Amino acid sequence: MPTYDASHFSPPAPVAQATLRNPLSGATISDVLLLVDSGADVTLLPRKAVEGLGIPLIAGQGYELTGFDGSKSLAPAVKLDMIFLKRIFRGQYLLIEEDRGILGRDVLNNIALLLDGPRQRWQEHMP
Repeated sequence: MPTYDASHFSPPAPVAQATLRNPLSGATISDVLLLVDSGADVTLLPRKAVEGLGIPLIAGQGYELTGFDGSKSLAPAVKLDMIFLKRIFRGQYLLIEEDRGILGRDVLNNIALLLDGPRQRWQEHMP
């Protein structure tokens, strides 16, 4: 059951798990932890998880990220498949040096989620 994480976030925040897949080899890594963040423009994936798939970085491309505190960093990009809620999201994703990634609006705008903060869980909303 999708849930909120109170041990790493205060107040508790919704987190999800996704599977990442190398589109060329079919290699996968499951249970990649992602913070559900409707304020994030794009999805950011943990570099350590992606490295295990043997996917090369897109040469010559780096994207400047700006944090909510104004800090800036440079993120490399990869092309891969992300499987979330039984859907495949094929595309380019940016990598970060964190243990958990961020599920952004590039994916969230394609699904309907019901966030239940009082019960600290979420579910896909099926209209």
